[in-house]
Amino acid sequence: MKKTNLKILTGILALLMTLGVGDAFSQTKKKPTIRRKTTTVKPAPKPQVKLYTVASGTVFRVRMNDLLSSKTAKVGDTFRTTLTEPAYSSTGVVVMPVGTLITGKVDSVVPAKKGGNPGQIAVSFISVKLPDGLTRAINGSLTELNTKQAKSDNESVASGDKMKNRKIIFIGGGGAGGAVLGAAIGGGKGALIGGLIGAGAGYLGEKFTKGEEAQVKAGTEFGVVLNQAISMKKWTEPVD
Repeated sequence: MKKTNLKILTGILALLMTLGVGDAFSQTKKKPTIRRKTTTVKPAPKPQVKLYTVASGTVFRVRMNDLLSSKTAKVGDTFRTTLTEPAYSSTGVVVMPVGTLITGKVDSVVPAKKGGNPGQIAVSFISVKLPDGLTRAINGSLTELNTKQAKSDNESVASGDKMKNRKIIFIGGGGAGGAVLGAAIGGGKGALIGGLIGAGAGYLGEKFTKGEEAQVKAGTEFGVVLNQAISMKKWTEPVD
């Protein structure tokens, strides 16, 4: 009888070992948790874009896109011009191609008055927009394209002799009611440039004759001079 019980007990133990219960009871410690180090992959640094300096005093040749008149213009109005020649950095790199838009802003307006006083428009230039849409703020002023003589000729080019320390403005007196460049002088008055003084003396001397409005027509070309240097990347044509 005892032998029979022993065989039964032995059989039960063997069955438990087969089922792995014995191993479960024999394990008193948990297996250690292995923590793996996670490495953060840093994104590759973006390549730096090389910038080129366009020096203060650089003159851009532009063509007027809109009509600007001392009769209708108001302070704060903006107008557009288009670059007609590439703009270069001080190292000779093209930074603005032909077709770049340069936006101007009206700073002050004096309509023509009786007594032969011509209209005047003072402007500044505030931004450039490249053909690819990139926009850059600038600080620019109106300037002449031809420093040897003053003219508002058949080619619609407004120009005048350079006058230091005087703000250049558009002033009535060009052919067919056009505008030439003048230098602002004391009392808010304007002066015609060079030979145009003599040409305008007739109507300026007539006390009751209204002067000509300053009208800058679309297609008129003039200069924009940078008052502060700017930095821009090299211009490359967009790839379709």
